[in-house]
Amino acid sequence: MGEDGDWGRRAVLDRVMLDLARGFSGAALDIGCGEGRFVRMLGVAGFRVTGIDPTARLIAAAKAKDAGGNYYVCGAEALPFADASFDLCVSYLSLIDIEFLDQAIAEAARVTKPGGAFLIANLSSINSAGVWNYGLTGKARHYAVDNYMQERTVRQRWNGIDIVNWHRPFSVYFELLLRHGFILKRFLEPMPEGEYRGKDPKFERVPNFVVMLWEKPVSA
Repeated sequence: MGEDGDWGRRAVLDRVMLDLARGFSGAALDIGCGEGRFVRMLGVAGFRVTGIDPTARLIAAAKAKDAGGNYYVCGAEALPFADASFDLCVSYLSLIDIEFLDQAIAEAARVTKPGGAFLIANLSSINSAGVWNYGLTGKARHYAVDNYMQERTVRQRWNGIDIVNWHRPFSVYFELLLRHGFILKRFLEPMPEGEYRGKDPKFERVPNFVVMLWEKPVSA
């Protein structure tokens, strides 16, 4: 995620993700929950939530902030839960961190109940394949996308932290989600809104994020 990508990122994405999540109820799984921020938000929204993350330090932080929460150290590629355990699975900016994406989506499909859903916020594939070009005055001139079809790791900076993400074209995500039985219900490209509009015009010229709602049909 770009270092300057926090144009109310949490406020806008949180609203969109929670609005879509409220179409469901029951048990939820946050895949790649980090320190548990969205787990706690889903709990406030009425879900019985479990969070998993492969980084023990982040799970320890989640437990420190939410002593009564359910958190486990594990990767998305091998979930320690029975089939059809969750009404809603969530990936909030975590699929971009997963190397073995096919296995992770297969596991999400396995633990999602028929009639449930997989709710995803992700970096736009346009974002992860592109870079802004700036003029001599420092003004953003245009956004260049290159090697879009080439899957690869991409080093990003956010809040001064180096992060290694995976760039994948949209077709890779879509084909895997369809192959594992999900049906696309919503596809959104959230833009700055409210007090964040006009704060950084770049984010109103090129989509930074996508939000997708994929449902698992009852017949699956």
